[in-house]
Amino acid sequence: MLMAVAVAMAVAVAGAAAKFEELRERPAGDFPALPALGGTESRAAWAGRRVELRRAWDEIIGPLPAQRVGLKTETVSTEELPDHSRVLLRYNVDEKTRTEAYLLLPKGFARKRPGMVCLHPTSKATLRTVVGLEGREQVHYALQLVRRGYVCIAPRNFLWEAEGETWQQAAERVKRDGWKTGMARMVFDAIRATDVLLERPEVDGKRVGTIGHSLGGKEALYHAAFDERIAAAISCEGGVGLKLSNWEADWYLGGQIKSPEFGRDNHEVMSLIAPRALLVIGGESADGAFSWPFIDACLPVWRLYGAEERLGLLRHDEKHNFPSPGPMREAVWEWLDSQMASAEKGR
Repeated sequence: MLMAVAVAMAVAVAGAAAKFEELRERPAGDFPALPALGGTESRAAWAGRRVELRRAWDEIIGPLPAQRVGLKTETVSTEELPDHSRVLLRYNVDEKTRTEAYLLLPKGFARKRPGMVCLHPTSKATLRTVVGLEGREQVHYALQLVRRGYVCIAPRNFLWEAEGETWQQAAERVKRDGWKTGMARMVFDAIRATDVLLERPEVDGKRVGTIGHSLGGKEALYHAAFDERIAAAISCEGGVGLKLSNWEADWYLGGQIKSPEFGRDNHEVMSLIAPRALLVIGGESADGAFSWPFIDACLPVWRLYGAEERLGLLRHDEKHNFPSPGPMREAVWEWLDSQMASAEKGR
């Protein structure tokens, strides 16, 4: 049984650009309230509060490099498929590291296209999963999006950067390289993938988004918060709350969040995305009805900008999965298409 779409789910209507139907169904049940964000009485007040929150979370994840080295992007291989080209790229993350990503280019589209950074879930197959080369169909979202006309980049997560490393060893390696947390490195990896995407002449720089499931869902949430070029973000089953998943792992935020004095949660990170678009997807595993307080806590920020339709919680009943083919998945893509259409118009 498909479950209800909650709060402000935007549904594109055929033949009517950017028309939204707002569905404001609160999931049944009692939900604990999160601490108020503060500063939501006016846009001016929020601007100041946002600076405070960004500064706090910069400190929590650790500094990102102030300077970016040249990408020096090279093509490793190119495969021509019936509806798209699949290109394996190699490029610089920083002075020490080169990484790989698949670039998917749609065929049959003349004008500039929207772009998506597609962040893979936990899998030894890494970037091969989302482009459709391995893994279950539900996580082939880069392949699904390129067939809708999106230019997609799928980078490899640093946890699989060195053969034979455990995740803990990978986290310790990036700390030796100067990163405070694994999440800082993940955010910067996603930023660099965005840089590669924006080099492409096929991509409309106003219409760039990020998407991820599980591990990639966490990464997509923080990517959108720390990269203001991102117009729309989809975080599936990442566990938006710090107690909903293993955020304390050293390859994410580390043990600092277990301190009794920490007192923060991811509704603050989510609020940094406003008024850009954010959709949380839950299969009642890492995310679901219990993710509602995080949406509810952030709504006042989106309301300041008259942009409630850009924030949504979509629930399905497929557990730790991206929605299967059908109405629920199509609702996700229609929401994304509508947000990209709004971004193109500079709304």
